[in-house]
Amino acid sequence: MKQNLKGVSETLLIPLWARAVEAEYPDPIIKDEKAAEIIEEIEYDFAKLDEEWPTQISVVVRTEILDNATKVFIKKHPDAIIINIGCGLDTRFSRLDNGRIHWYDLDLPEPIRIRRNFFDETDRYKMIARSAFDYSWMEDVTPSGSVLIISEGVLMYFTEAEVKDLMNKLVTAFPGAEMLLETTSPALVKQSQKQDLIKNQYSIDATLQWGVKRGRKGMEELNSRIEFIKEWHYFDHHRERWKSIRWLALIPPFKNRFGNRIVHIKFDSI
Repeated sequence: MKQNLKGVSETLLIPLWARAVEAEYPDPIIKDEKAAEIIEEIEYDFAKLDEEWPTQISVVVRTEILDNATKVFIKKHPDAIIINIGCGLDTRFSRLDNGRIHWYDLDLPEPIRIRRNFFDETDRYKMIARSAFDYSWMEDVTPSGSVLIISEGVLMYFTEAEVKDLMNKLVTAFPGAEMLLETTSPALVKQSQKQDLIKNQYSIDATLQWGVKRGRKGMEELNSRIEFIKEWHYFDHHRERWKSIRWLALIPPFKNRFGNRIVHIKFDSI
């Protein structure tokens, strides 16, 4: 039976659509078969997204970057604890599970309610229906081993003060943990606030609020116990798929102004 998700924020459905569409390419960047299965069960006019190719490539590039970095972490720590903040309809656990990790998908009650139509909890896979800023969720996670925290498409919608407070709580609750997070640029934040880009493009009542020019400076300034490890810029990956943007991305000011990154950090264990 098809699920009617009318009225559900498109921030939940757009990444799912992007990954499902990618599976149809002859040489896909990622092959998310679970996303393709889920999209067949949802009543929604996905055709209206067909022209949103920059969003589609952005999602699959960030998915590949996060998948690869998570695989590296799991290889080093096969019994790891993974916490996915703002999971939406993400399918990463089903793709990367090694049979030993413990995975927590965290999101607001409505997205988690929707997830339960497509995913079942197990002794190693749990869903937590709470805001990331309701810090009581941390009590539901047992950090019995190495911890990796993932956050994509989430933190840029909150203020710097809110992000700072969350990072302070994470550093304290999970000392020694590593984190992979998506960041955007301050220029895109300003443009979003000025032109209401997200609402005009997707009819989503959301505005970018937080961005960083560089991953190292931006993250280490939030908390002295944060150590920058690495960052990956989307425009540096699969350049042939960015069409005309790939040439503009060769210009550093354009690349830094309009591109998103995945930033890898670690929390001091002191």
